[in-house]
Amino acid sequence: MQILRGLYSPDTQPVALTIGNFDGVHLGHQALLNELKTAAQARGLRTAVVIFEPHPREFFAPQTAPARLSSLREKLELFTELGIDRVHVCRFNARFAQMSATDFVHVLHEKLSAKFILIGDDFHFGSGRSGDFALLEKISAQQGFAAQAVHSVMHEGVRISSTVVRTSLAAGQLRTAQHYLGRHYSISGRVVHGDGVGRKLGFPTANIQLKHNRPPLSGIYVVQVHAETFGVLQGVSSLGVRPTVKQDARPVLEVHLFEFAQQIYGKHLRVEFLQKLRDEEKYPDLETLTRQIALDVENAKKWFEQHD
Repeated sequence: MQILRGLYSPDTQPVALTIGNFDGVHLGHQALLNELKTAAQARGLRTAVVIFEPHPREFFAPQTAPARLSSLREKLELFTELGIDRVHVCRFNARFAQMSATDFVHVLHEKLSAKFILIGDDFHFGSGRSGDFALLEKISAQQGFAAQAVHSVMHEGVRISSTVVRTSLAAGQLRTAQHYLGRHYSISGRVVHGDGVGRKLGFPTANIQLKHNRPPLSGIYVVQVHAETFGVLQGVSSLGVRPTVKQDARPVLEVHLFEFAQQIYGKHLRVEFLQKLRDEEKYPDLETLTRQIALDVENAKKWFEQHD
């Protein structure tokens, strides 16, 4: 898959293109991308996706922006798995935010050689979110390219969106989130050095570098870890601010891997969240925390035995 920065292309090969934030790349996004691939194949075109970084809401209101479901790397990995040919990563800044909806469509058609543009039926674009499918359809008729909108994907009467995925994760409803995503929710990142507290307590952990300060879930979880060069491993994770050992700390993702003692610093891990065990708690001392961690490990192992 080709990854380009900005709204430009080194070649003029025509494409079938879609636009969006694609946070989480849930089943609604996947349906749109599959429709894009079908349309591209029918027209003899390559597929292209335009995404924004940072998320527009992070640019306009960083303090109230929603928690990220996926990092840029995670999105790109999912696009690759879905067979997308090209992704344009557009830096969302003040200049980009001021681009009119009409100008934006003209750029897609003229600079990216978009011969077919597909968007969700509720997607808005351009300055002030003034652009919608009606405008896109009008311009496409004038400029001689095709445009199409796809309807939202529903699950048991609920419209699948990044918002409902976030809500499910925040409530610890991992199975519901899995239905919306079409897979287990996961966070990926490199293993970095921590403060060694887990090792001192007898439960060494792999500390995963978080790309954003506000993960969409918190607590103690049964996890399955896809580890670079080590395969699939089982474990228990803590995602939170560790109130027993820190004050006013940033969220940290720590994973204790069962029967694992290999050097893993610098490796890239993907942590799949399978079951929530409990919320994060503050304990009176490290001894109490150690007993609780031992119980979490025991409960996680029992979960794997029951779901083998």
